[in-house]
Amino acid sequence: MLAVFGIIASLCLLMGLAYRNHSVIVIAPLCALLAVAIDGQLPLTATYTQIFMTSLGTFIQRYFPLFLLGSIFGKLMEETGSAAAIAHRVVGLIGSRHAILALVLTCALLTYGGVSLFVVVFTVFPIAVVLFRQADLPQRLIPAAIALGSFTFTMSALPGTVQIQNLIPMPFFKTDSYAAPAMGLTAAAIMFSGGIGWLSFRAGLAKRRGEGFMNEGDAVQISNEIAIAESNGPPIQVALVPLLCMVVLNFILSQYLVPGWKADYLGEKRFGATSLDKVAGTWSTILAMAGAIVCMLGLHRGRVKAMRESIARGANGSLLPVFNAASEFGYGSTIAALAGFETVKQWMAAVAPSRPLISEALSVNVLAGITGSASGGLSIALEALGSTFYERGLAGGISPEVMHRVASLSCGGLDTLPHNGAVITLLLICGRTHRESYADIAVVSLVIPLVATATVIAFA
Repeated sequence: MLAVFGIIASLCLLMGLAYRNHSVIVIAPLCALLAVAIDGQLPLTATYTQIFMTSLGTFIQRYFPLFLLGSIFGKLMEETGSAAAIAHRVVGLIGSRHAILALVLTCALLTYGGVSLFVVVFTVFPIAVVLFRQADLPQRLIPAAIALGSFTFTMSALPGTVQIQNLIPMPFFKTDSYAAPAMGLTAAAIMFSGGIGWLSFRAGLAKRRGEGFMNEGDAVQISNEIAIAESNGPPIQVALVPLLCMVVLNFILSQYLVPGWKADYLGEKRFGATSLDKVAGTWSTILAMAGAIVCMLGLHRGRVKAMRESIARGANGSLLPVFNAASEFGYGSTIAALAGFETVKQWMAAVAPSRPLISEALSVNVLAGITGSASGGLSIALEALGSTFYERGLAGGISPEVMHRVASLSCGGLDTLPHNGAVITLLLICGRTHRESYADIAVVSLVIPLVATATVIAFA
């Protein structure tokens, strides 16, 4: 029992400090080691170097190329004026008063198209800045709008989405990515409409208070480069080409080309003793992002010096976000190694055994919340309890497709507590703090998804 208390105390401390804008790179290992000390089963030094730091390194090994290329692509979109050109065209088509809807739909299109959540944040932020400036909306709402379009219905609800949160349940329930389409579409409609409704309400409230884009106390100053890019930006047809290139390349590579490669060598130890299906998604995204960057360089080849400087700024801008997210991953891995965490998993398995959908939803949500990761919590829950949920579902006459969809939906709730790595990265890129923006993020990516999951479970 003391070990479980240690996990809870560590988690509360981490969330509280993250909310107060303390560096996650510093506080994540300290909070993890606090839980280890209270648990009393593992040596502190070995846990830090062999579990926390190894997991941190694993995250960077897996995802640094995505952060790097995503940051470079976003910076090039911003400083070539492409982001401004797209945003101005969107405003011209649907009006500046629909800036939030435009941003959410842009994020949703990219995410459903297979672009990594982290890459989407880097890519759309420059567009978001112009959209919100045109609409004179407070910048503190930008993170929540991006979260709604990227971290909710396109991540876990829409049938066929290729985000990892929808793919993890497939081998456990013998399903495909289109499992329970009616349930997924219902949940997606609740998340989308509820999120848009909330953000529209918050924007209207800000307008009535006289709060706009640049009159916040510590508003992010828009750089001279963006202002210059807006006035000298490319035509909309040229601005859209790199984005379309990325989405199309990602689809072709992930669905047709990369899965057909002969990659038996991946089973060798020097290549990580892995398999093609485990790296195909990452490889496809890396190649698609690289292709999009090359495309943009070709379109703007007359600005070689400026583009070189933009690439350097983008590369430098990727370092802090990736280390923040990696520190959170290290924290979750350390907590998962504790004896107290095994107790938590056993408790989850014992909850509502006669109602497997409720048991599954609670288990995945709680474990995602503790680890601060949707995919991490979902993986841990299904590795430990997947066969149990599957058997209970069949015994209760519940379709494995429904079990799949509930598992996927459930990882997108409590995962976005304040210590979540994606949330911290989002706030960092947008230049906001938890105190300014987290409440709205929580409503659209935590509260409303929980309501959506509960609703579809009730109907099921």
